[in-house]
Amino acid sequence: MASAADQMAQSINLAKFAKATDLKKRLWFTIGALIVFRLLSYVPLPGIDPTALGLLSQRTTGGVLDFFNTFSGGSLSRMSLIALGVMPYITASIVVQLATSLSPQLAAIKKEGESGRKKLNQYTRYGTVLLTAVQGYFIAVGLEALGANSGLQAVIEPGMLFRLNAVVSLIGGTMFLMWLGEQITSRGIGNGVSLIIMAGIVAHLPTTLVNLLEGGRSGSLDALKLIGIVVAVAGL
Repeated sequence: MASAADQMAQSINLAKFAKATDLKKRLWFTIGALIVFRLLSYVPLPGIDPTALGLLSQRTTGGVLDFFNTFSGGSLSRMSLIALGVMPYITASIVVQLATSLSPQLAAIKKEGESGRKKLNQYTRYGTVLLTAVQGYFIAVGLEALGANSGLQAVIEPGMLFRLNAVVSLIGGTMFLMWLGEQITSRGIGNGVSLIIMAGIVAHLPTTLVNLLEGGRSGSLDALKLIGIVVAVAGL
């Protein structure tokens, strides 16, 4: 018959094993979700010519846009479905947080506890859709004008249909990333949105730094901007 000490030791070992198993599941789920994020960054928007876009992107490397491209893990330069990343969600979250400090109505909702938090999260989602739609439309217009004087055309068939498809696709991509981040937070390890941003930065940071340094050497990026961008990246 096992002593009380042996039984206690067995229960402790089982508890540790259960915790380790749960941690492994969370770790693998997080890794799998981040792999999905990286794979989506290579799926182009409908109506985009990837070859022409790649050639046009090579001509504009070394600029400040590379800095913003870092946060999407290169999705912006490839104009993928998740080109905007989670930045519209981050912006909408900041706006809602500021609004709760300025609006008595929103401040009252915040004090309602869990139900208030759900309402504010819903407002954040609405804001995310709105911001993504506006940014997506201007991106589509910019893509149509990209390379107009060089003979290359990034968009196969420019027009309102392409713009609509681009806006809907970008909204879907951003909302999916927002959902994926929530799943990582609840079923994985750490804050999902932060991990998605970090994964994008880690994947694209070496290329970005090389382009920035080349731009600084060639003079296409002035020294003040170069120093500011490097300091900002180091601060992350």
